Amino acid sequence: MMGLSGSRVVITGAATGIGRTVAGRFVEAGARVHICDIDTDALAAAREEVPGVSVTLADVGSERDIDRLFAEAVERLGGLDVLVNNAGPSGPTVPVDELTYEDWRACISGNLDGAFLSTRAAAPHLKKAGAGAIVNMSSVSGLFGSPLRSPYAAAKWALLGLTKTWAAELGPYGIRVNAVCPGGVAGPRLDRVMQELADERGVPFQEVSDEWKMQASLRTFIEPDEIANLVLYLCSPLSAGITGAVIPIDGHLETLIG
Repeated sequence: MMGLSGSRVVITGAATGIGRTVAGRFVEAGARVHICDIDTDALAAAREEVPGVSVTLADVGSERDIDRLFAEAVERLGGLDVLVNNAGPSGPTVPVDELTYEDWRACISGNLDGAFLSTRAAAPHLKKAGAGAIVNMSSVSGLFGSPLRSPYAAAKWALLGLTKTWAAELGPYGIRVNAVCPGGVAGPRLDRVMQELADERGVPFQEVSDEWKMQASLRTFIEPDEIANLVLYLCSPLSAGITGAVIPIDGHLETLIG
């Protein structure tokens, strides 16, 4: 139905969480999928549990690792049609005056350097294919200020600028570039961020969880499957006229508070 059968797909940071769900949905749609991650055990589990997926152990902030990732992926897939820049650590939850430069750099590198390095490596292969799609996984933190999460918000805002820039740059080659901005996505990662915030504020976890749900008109968190549905749509022929778009999937956040 999506028209993705046979598509050759690379997804970064996809051994767990949203990336893992997106990878599984692409496989279900008939695509050939190669993923990377820094977690050896999670990669092994993904390879076992997602039929036909191939994997590379890689740190997206490493130029050498990214070059190896795309060499392995293109050799295995025979080319490239889709890149999903999903990798991106959430970083620390601390006030700016307590944020270390090491933590700042690690979060920026994992989110921003990884998207740049991956897109740079993917672009020649997408051009060779004559068309393609890139989805950058940003966040509502790239649309609102995000108290106590300076590097994460900075990186996710920057990804939106890169999305617009790459859409203009790569559009003449038939390559579409869009950004997805999830709100609170249910799962262990969101739980960890909320627990850190609860600890920082000295309040119960449930208080933070309830506050975050109340920020959205739908009063709920987003499920990973919902994100996957949107990503597949943006990579399919069904969205042939969409590029340079920044699409929130957040239950309509009315605000974003720490």
